[in-house]
Amino acid sequence: MYKHMCVTCVFPFMKFRLTRTRSLMTRYFDFIQRRSIGDRFIFHLALIAVLGSLLYTIILANTQSVTLVPSSGGTLVEGIVGTPRFVNPVLAITRADRDMVALIYSGLMKLDENGTLVPDLAESITRSEDGRTYNIKLRKNVTFHNGEPFTARDVAYTIALIQDPDLKSPLRGNWEGVVVEELGDYELNIVLEEAYTPFVENLTVGILPRSLWDGLPTEQLPFSQNNTEPVGTGPYYVRDTLRNKSGLVNAYELVAYDTQDRKPNLDTLVFNFYQTEEELLQALQNKEIASTPSLSIEGLKLINTDVYTIMETPLPRTFSVFFNQNKSAALRDKSVRQALNIMLDREKLIADTLDGHGIPIYSPVPPGFLTLESEGTSEVQYADSERLEQATQILTQGGWTKTESGTWEKEIDKNTVTLAVTLSTANTPLFEATAEYLRQVWTALGVEVQVDQFEQTDLVQSIIRPRSFEALLFGSDIGRSVDLYPFWHSSQKDDPGLNIAQYTNIDADALLEKAREMTDTERVNAIRQFESIIQNELPALFLYTPTFNYVVDKDLTIPPFTRLSKPSERFTNIAQWHMNAEKLWPVFTN
Repeated sequence: MYKHMCVTCVFPFMKFRLTRTRSLMTRYFDFIQRRSIGDRFIFHLALIAVLGSLLYTIILANTQSVTLVPSSGGTLVEGIVGTPRFVNPVLAITRADRDMVALIYSGLMKLDENGTLVPDLAESITRSEDGRTYNIKLRKNVTFHNGEPFTARDVAYTIALIQDPDLKSPLRGNWEGVVVEELGDYELNIVLEEAYTPFVENLTVGILPRSLWDGLPTEQLPFSQNNTEPVGTGPYYVRDTLRNKSGLVNAYELVAYDTQDRKPNLDTLVFNFYQTEEELLQALQNKEIASTPSLSIEGLKLINTDVYTIMETPLPRTFSVFFNQNKSAALRDKSVRQALNIMLDREKLIADTLDGHGIPIYSPVPPGFLTLESEGTSEVQYADSERLEQATQILTQGGWTKTESGTWEKEIDKNTVTLAVTLSTANTPLFEATAEYLRQVWTALGVEVQVDQFEQTDLVQSIIRPRSFEALLFGSDIGRSVDLYPFWHSSQKDDPGLNIAQYTNIDADALLEKAREMTDTERVNAIRQFESIIQNELPALFLYTPTFNYVVDKDLTIPPFTRLSKPSERFTNIAQWHMNAEKLWPVFTN
């Protein structure tokens, strides 16, 4: 009964609406037909304009509302100079080795998109109050590329290999005195001899599958085929290996590993290895490869920027001139160090020696690696004449007298001292160009400058280790954690310590010690206070941080790099790299 009543009530209403719609349309067309030809044309033109505007508004709203979302697919072909021999996180030394390790292995921790360390194979990591013990709970249901389960035994085994003195792992120094306690299949403690906040960086080391390596004696590990046929838990696994007649690897084909939290967008990565940069540049010109890292300054000049993008990011490396005040009475005078510093136009230095691929620095802290912004690290811009005038004034006020020949003299400890500097450095093109710039600007001030260049090994063994220099142009790898203790604490002033300037300051020592134990803001504040002391006393002149350069085809989309400590970490966000994208409404982007 109710159904019948509903239908009979609705039907007249529907009929009324349809009739009314037809009536309006009929009346509109009747109205148009009664108009003149000119009026009808204007009405039709207005109707077309209204409909066109409506259509344009709909298209515009659609264009502005849709989101480009990365989609899977595509193959990236990259070129690298070098030959991988130890694709093994315990033994990797060369860039080719480390690049492959970064893709095939994963560690307890990794970098996130902000350059912050976060758990990877670990589910959680808890640091004890005294800072000595890290309790690590591992993720379950993680497997190696060969299907073997990942457990705490694999972690303990990998660390034990690093600590084995017979294996001579390049990472051994980072794990001395560390004890590993297995608490179960998916939990362990890592115990340090004393609190050391930067230690957490070591938890990024890739983990080896114990079942694959355990049966090999230590002396045979470097010769195992597992080093070039690696198995890990990383985002990619090796599907194919191309070798030359000597058995060396010419190319790897890697495929996305789909049992992890997120499968990478790029299905396949192909790595071609070249013996020289010239061969690699030719392959790039022939478009045989789509990306390559760490080209020389001369190589970067040849890149076609219409086809390729050059991505740049600073690494925690600083190039500086260290003063050995024990070897030079002139350099013990603070006014001399200040005058030499004033003469430096770091922007011009970077333009001349690095073709602009660098960042000026004014302290031992590399730019972008502390969570608080640095204060007082910008340079006052002077013209060359103004720099010369400022430096001359500083020397004059410091008691130095300019002779008729244009040099400077001062009586120090009852001896007449001439302002002269012998600068020691390596004989590589970068150091040579930087040293030449320093020689020119300091000579313009009236300083007698002699540059002595050495092979890298001779420089380290004969000059740096015995501290046999007046001034040394050299580079330091500070690390992402910005641990300045090895480079500036007074306990490290003698070999094998890295305090090249033999710097000693009680207040600075205390700050460096605190920075090793503190975390977060307190640690950053301690480093900044130390930085102020160094900038005031000038035991060294800090020049620049070179940037890491990555050449990539413009068809490849890569998120920006943040706080990388080495070139291989460019693959940290490999899962987000993509060549393909889809247009979706925001509601569908998840």
